[in-house]
Amino acid sequence: MDVNAPVKLSLISPLGPQPAEHPAHTSRAEGATRTRLLSSLLLRLRPSRAQAMNLYMLKQTSLLLPLLLCCVCNTVRCSAAPDTNTSAETDALALLEFKRAASDPGGALSSWNASTSLCQWKGVTCADDPKNNGAGRVTELRLADRGLSGAIAGSVGNLTALRVLDLSNNRFSGRIPAVDSIRGLQVLDLSTNSLEGSVPDALTNCSSLERLWLYSNALTGSIPRNIGYLSNLVNFDLSGNNLTGTIPPSIGNASRLDVLYLGGNQLTGSIPDGVGELSAMSVLELNNNLLSGSIPSTLFNLSSLQTLDLGSNMLVDTLPSDMGDWLVSLQSLFLNGNQLQGQIPSSIGRASELQSIHISANRFSGPIPASLGNLSKLSTLNLEENALETRGDDQSWGFLAALGNCALLNSLSLDNNNLQGELPDSIGNLAPGLQVLRMGFNNMSGTVPPGIGKLRNLTTLGLSHNRFTGVLGGWLGNLENLQYVDLESNGFTGPIPPSAGNLTQLLALKLANNGFQGSVPASFGNLQQLAYLDLSYNNLRGSVPGEALTSPRMRTCVLSYNSLEGSIPLDFSRLQELTELSLSSNAFTGDIPDSIGQCQMLQTVEMDRNLLTGNVPVSFGNLKSLSTLNLSHNNLSGPIPSAALTGLQYLTRLDISYNDFTGEVPRDGVFANATAVSLQGNRGLCGGATTLHMPSCRTRSNKRAETQYYLIEVLIPVFGFMSLALLIYFLLIEKTTRRRRRQHLPFPSFGKQFPKVTYQDLAQATKDFSESNLVGRGSYGSVYRCRLKEHGMEEEMAVKVFDLEMPGAERSFLAECEALRSIQHRNLLPIRTACSAVDNRGGMFKALLYEFMPNGSLDTWLHPRAAPPAGGGKAPKRLGFSQRVNVIVNVADVLDYLHHECGRPTVHCDLKPSNILLDDDLNALLGDFGIARFYADSKSAPPPAVDDPTSSVGVRGTIGYIAPEYAGGVRLASTSGDVYSFGVVVLEMVTGKRPTDPTFKDGLDIVNFVSSNFPHQISRVVDPRLSEECKEFSRDKVEPENAAYQCLLCLLQVALSCTHPSPSERVSIKEVANKLHATQMAYEGAKEKK
Repeated sequence: MDVNAPVKLSLISPLGPQPAEHPAHTSRAEGATRTRLLSSLLLRLRPSRAQAMNLYMLKQTSLLLPLLLCCVCNTVRCSAAPDTNTSAETDALALLEFKRAASDPGGALSSWNASTSLCQWKGVTCADDPKNNGAGRVTELRLADRGLSGAIAGSVGNLTALRVLDLSNNRFSGRIPAVDSIRGLQVLDLSTNSLEGSVPDALTNCSSLERLWLYSNALTGSIPRNIGYLSNLVNFDLSGNNLTGTIPPSIGNASRLDVLYLGGNQLTGSIPDGVGELSAMSVLELNNNLLSGSIPSTLFNLSSLQTLDLGSNMLVDTLPSDMGDWLVSLQSLFLNGNQLQGQIPSSIGRASELQSIHISANRFSGPIPASLGNLSKLSTLNLEENALETRGDDQSWGFLAALGNCALLNSLSLDNNNLQGELPDSIGNLAPGLQVLRMGFNNMSGTVPPGIGKLRNLTTLGLSHNRFTGVLGGWLGNLENLQYVDLESNGFTGPIPPSAGNLTQLLALKLANNGFQGSVPASFGNLQQLAYLDLSYNNLRGSVPGEALTSPRMRTCVLSYNSLEGSIPLDFSRLQELTELSLSSNAFTGDIPDSIGQCQMLQTVEMDRNLLTGNVPVSFGNLKSLSTLNLSHNNLSGPIPSAALTGLQYLTRLDISYNDFTGEVPRDGVFANATAVSLQGNRGLCGGATTLHMPSCRTRSNKRAETQYYLIEVLIPVFGFMSLALLIYFLLIEKTTRRRRRQHLPFPSFGKQFPKVTYQDLAQATKDFSESNLVGRGSYGSVYRCRLKEHGMEEEMAVKVFDLEMPGAERSFLAECEALRSIQHRNLLPIRTACSAVDNRGGMFKALLYEFMPNGSLDTWLHPRAAPPAGGGKAPKRLGFSQRVNVIVNVADVLDYLHHECGRPTVHCDLKPSNILLDDDLNALLGDFGIARFYADSKSAPPPAVDDPTSSVGVRGTIGYIAPEYAGGVRLASTSGDVYSFGVVVLEMVTGKRPTDPTFKDGLDIVNFVSSNFPHQISRVVDPRLSEECKEFSRDKVEPENAAYQCLLCLLQVALSCTHPSPSERVSIKEVANKLHATQMAYEGAKEKK
């Protein structure tokens, strides 16, 4: 054997031929293998006898043996295995390291073991590598959607022959591993995981990349600025991350780029001009970012572009007039949610491939181009939330007839624009396959054309918040595929058509805020898919048929603010999914059904302002999700079911006020929070938490002592007093008769609870009615401030002294005494006492004493005097939006009380901001009943003579607040006159302008000033001083679902309905108060959520 000849060895592995490993990766196993190989080699080199002498001589040469061993080792190292074997082994080791780092609960990597050839492992694809003698190398690793999690091992960077790495749709976390050493990588897909950190800059070294998908992760940082180095990149998707910074201008160098998705990040800055130079681009999606500036004009020159999505950014400026001439391949256009303005270019009708147009929520104005009718492939057109307009003439509505040529039109959305006039009957000529038609929040009027009934494939119909009138025709029942119908806030009248029961696929029906009459159709029982029903604020009457509301899918049922009667009609056993039930302000009678406890998903129950009787069902305790319960203003009685209500942990609002509940108030659960519970108006309740301020409950010993008190301390003296009173009566009757004759008119008695005050007391307290104590002057006298400590009135008082020389002043005094003598309300200015005496000069003196309100009148808050120069004086008073809403609700409540609940309906006759005072908490108190009238008396009496001093002819009030019928000669005061004045006050509070403002001239008054801008331009009428609290009111575009916007819209709508020229068309103040309470609750609830 020639010892100098090289020895060629092959290393055999169970994994197949193994590639050469880098010295840095040599393991202990490899060292042991090489030791065995060296031993074997030495055995093969054992000498023969003939060579013994030569070997002996070699042994004697000490330097030759190490040299021989060195040569042998070098021979083994150089010839033991080619690089192919070591590279394959490196791939195997890299994948095993990947497996160790990953969590694999589904066993997707179970085949990765030493007993199976590497190229047969699941998800692994090998290919022969000519550079390594044809040995197999890992070229693809595809493990998408395998339920893997954990970190992606950095060892994947050792798979140097890899072409495809797809780990998408798993739950991998941590950072993106370094793969820049894989120079041949063409596809990298790590999308839909939970990867964090930044996109590695080193990725730009992978110059062979054609597809880079990292979307739907949690990546942060910026897009690598040298991303344009990826000259072979065709498909690039980073959408759905948290990337910041700008879009790198170098992206324009990726000239092969066909698809670019960067949406759903937080990218800022402008769109680089270079993006418009990517001539191969077919899809560009940059939506849902913070991009600003103009759209590069070069973008509209990309003739290959099929999808352009720039929606939900902050892009400005107008669209090029010729954009449709260049985008010849465009199929989908998304520009929604920006600040684009100007007109929609008519050239858009020449982009003949367009199928979907979404340019909603911008500031586009002017007409809708009729050229849209040229788009024969158009299926979706969404133009809502702009300022597009029609003027009511045929030409401006011409686009609707033109759209009849779009035979594939599936969805048409025109909500929240300024479409005016009657809806043309050409609406029925739209594509028969149309499924979605939304035209709500516009200013359309007249009747709904019957041609709409031709659109039999409609599934969604939205015409809400317009001014449609008339009766719903039979067309509604023809649309049997309807699933969603919204006709609320219009002027529809007549009955709800029974044919609505034909809509058996209906999921939601909204008919609120109209004038529907009659009863709830029994045919509603056919609507077994119905989940949402709102019939509130109509004039529905009669009982509700038991079979009408039986849909097992019902989640929301709102029947409030009608005149429905009878027992509660719902079969709760069939309404297991019900979450909201509102029956407020009807005339329902009888008990609350105990079966309500079966609706365990209920969150809101409102049954207030009905005629319900009986006890609160104990089954309420089963409603574990209940958060709001309102049973106020009924005739419910008995004890509060403590065990049922205190166990409802989510109950945050409980109102059982104005009933006949008795017994002790619970202390636990919702009752421990005084702000969450309303109990007033229940005289039989006692005890409870101290913060509720309820009277303490009497014990048995207290009751026995009380009985003795009545028998001994009260009854016996009463009999004695009655005997004495008879004697005194005969002695005083003559004197009383003379006194009555001397008086010009009688003075009403206020009773013993009012302290007696003399003229001298008042003169002394006001320093002889000096100017220093003067608060203000009115039509019939002056108001002073004073304190009467000797009469037990420690707090500051306001004294209203009547000037009896003024015509009508004495009658005003008597009217105010009579009005306030027997009525009490939390929002009425409380009278403390009255004084009718002779002054120091022998003249008649009459005065009324009220609690002094240091915050003054509403008028001083709405129209404050300018602040003094800097350095002196106080800043002008300001009322915030929430405070104004509260004042409006307070005034509505007290008017409701005066008109409907105080026994004898009382008409105030002079409602205005200066007669509304504000207490320490800025709650409103109504005062000045100097010209009040009692409606019941005047209604039953014959018309008074013109010269009658008590006649209401020429009703006194204040210019600007007087109802127009009074100026037209109406002889008697009425509650509708107060309603008109209330509407004017609301308009004044919202606009900040008096009804006598100098700007109101030439036929313009505060009512038509607001109505001409309602509802689409309300920012023009809102008081500028509210801009800080309600910044969204100053924008041209307001989100319809915004709570503050909806509250403002409701206030103006209520005010306009109160100021209708015809008294018979005005709403009642009770309906107004109910609606305002609901609005305030919704607004305050939305603020708390924020």
